[in-house]
Amino acid sequence: MMHILVVEDEVKVADHLKLGLEEQGYSVSVAYDGDLALRLFRQQPFDLLLLDAILPGKNGFQICQEIRNLGSDVKIIMLTALGTTDDKVDGLESGANDYMVKPFDFRELLARIKVHAKKAGSDFGKSLKVGDLELDLSRKSAIRKNVKIDLTAKEFALLEYLMRHQGKVLSRMAITEHVWDLDFDPGTNVVDVYVNILRKKIDRNFDSKLIHTRVGMGYFLDVVESDE
Repeated sequence: MMHILVVEDEVKVADHLKLGLEEQGYSVSVAYDGDLALRLFRQQPFDLLLLDAILPGKNGFQICQEIRNLGSDVKIIMLTALGTTDDKVDGLESGANDYMVKPFDFRELLARIKVHAKKAGSDFGKSLKVGDLELDLSRKSAIRKNVKIDLTAKEFALLEYLMRHQGKVLSRMAITEHVWDLDFDPGTNVVDVYVNILRKKIDRNFDSKLIHTRVGMGYFLDVVESDE
C-alpha cells in the first residue's frame, strides 16, 4: 500500500484529500505545517508527498530542498495556488516531481499519482542495503546475514540515516538535527550512546564492522577493511 503524506495548512482541504485518497486505498498522514512535515518525514518512510507551497513554518520549496538534501528520491507533487511560470519553475527546481495549481480536479490528481507510482516501480516500499546489512523501510526491520536485528524506533531512524549516507562522515550535530530534530547541541552524549547501542546490535556478533568513527569528525557506515 502506498503511504502518502499530505502537507496542507487548510484543514478542510487536507481532510478532503485524506478522505478521498483513503477511499482509493492509499494510506494517508497529514501535516498542517512545514516543520511537522519534516519531522514526520524523518520518522517514517513515505512513498509520495502532496505538498502545499505556502505553509506555516518552512514553506513547500524549503521542504523540497531539505528532503532532496537528505538524499531522498521520494515523489513530490506540489499543490498550490501559486500558478505563475516562475512559481512552477521554482517548485520543480527545488526538487518537486510535479506541480498542480489550485483549484484542481481530484481525478487528475489521482491520475498523476498513478503515473508517479508507475515510474517509481519497485522503489515504493524499497529497502536499503549496505554489504550484508539490509533495512526494510516498509516493515521497519533490519537483517544481517539472515539474522533479524531488533531496533527501537530511534535506533531504526539512526541506522536509516547512516545507511542513506553510506560512506559519508556525519557529524554529531548533523545526526542530532536529522534524527532527533534538534538544530542545537543538546549538551549530552546521546548520539554516542545510540551509536554504541547500534554497534552492539549491528557489528558485535559479526565478522566485519559497518559502523566506523572518524575521530573528531563523526561517524559513518560503510564496508571497509578497518576504521581510519
